[in-house]
Amino acid sequence: MDRSSKMVLGWLKQRKGRIHGVSCRGNRISFGKFALQALEPALISSRQIEAGRRAITRNLQRSGQIWTRVFADKPVTARPEETRMGRGKGATKYWAAVVKPGRIVYEIGGAAENIARKAISVAASKMPVRTKFITGSSTPSKGEN
Repeated sequence: MDRSSKMVLGWLKQRKGRIHGVSCRGNRISFGKFALQALEPALISSRQIEAGRRAITRNLQRSGQIWTRVFADKPVTARPEETRMGRGKGATKYWAAVVKPGRIVYEIGGAAENIARKAISVAASKMPVRTKFITGSSTPSKGEN
């Protein structure tokens, strides 16, 4: 990690934190027509995000566009196995995205609904949370609740 990325991030180690409430931001379809929405709170690792993205790309077969709406910006630390107590916090093991219920994880546009539904279902199997397939018309607009 070079100096510029440290400056953007601030600190290299964060506390675990708790995931409270529902997603107020990123809970509406903004770019595409179909989306995968998380129904549970969780940390989704960068590897899981990438596996889902690859699965969608493979199933769309070059028809349509994908938007990944989450980014793994939280460092998750871990201590090495069989290490004694003390000696500080462990090194960063992986990066994760904090996902609250209602958050849109992926969006698809420019593809038929049956193809998009199949691609999203394959990506949903890669996620550590329960998810649902939504279309642009099934989400409330800004004025509705």
